[in-house]
Amino acid sequence: MENNKLIKIEQLSKIYNMGLTQVIALQNITLEVKYNEYLAIMGPSGSGKTTLMSILGCLDTPTNGKFYLDNEDVSTMNDNQLAEIRNRKIGFVFQTFNLMPRANCIKNVELPLIYAGVPKEERIDRAIKALENVGLKDRMYHKPPELSGGQRQRVAIARALVNNPSLIFADEPTGNLDTKTGEEIMKLFAELWRQGNTIILVTHEEDIARHAHRIIKLRDGEIIDDYINNNPIY
Repeated sequence: MENNKLIKIEQLSKIYNMGLTQVIALQNITLEVKYNEYLAIMGPSGSGKTTLMSILGCLDTPTNGKFYLDNEDVSTMNDNQLAEIRNRKIGFVFQTFNLMPRANCIKNVELPLIYAGVPKEERIDRAIKALENVGLKDRMYHKPPELSGGQRQRVAIARALVNNPSLIFADEPTGNLDTKTGEEIMKLFAELWRQGNTIILVTHEEDIARHAHRIIKLRDGEIIDDYINNNPIY
């Protein structure tokens, strides 16, 4: 596979068996994503965008087709192998933040490093640096209930970055935020992209997707559009 391709999927399908009924969530998807791309995946509810993100994020496996991530064939990996790939190469930012309410920011951010077996002193050091990078130097000992929605999302972004992943997924990252705070978070993603990160944004909102440099639209499990956004919002 070419060295500049972070993701390559070929004729990928996902079929769910619901009793006697088969639901085709994705059908014959072929897609490539380069390193340091900023990509938005769009589509209405039921279009397949969440299923595609789950497979690209190594949370699920395809029924058919091939999926290469960072030159590794992950399409046939078992759950333990997928978990190891996720912990090494992927950072997730979710709409609901997914933080531990009783743990301070440092403990929330260092969690992936615990799974990776990183020594305690190094974990804390890396967590503090990640929080400083998202502008939370003065809030790192606070717990999530003591933070605003935007600050909680910054903690979630720091946690996604702490393992230096190859790929960052942002799943409706501004869905629980007011407009002004959402714009601040999107500016932060733009800055992360400028620093060399590959970002895949999953959204149903046109104005959020327009921050990305490339937009893919799904409908009924198929890619119906794939185009370059020549005027991304910063």
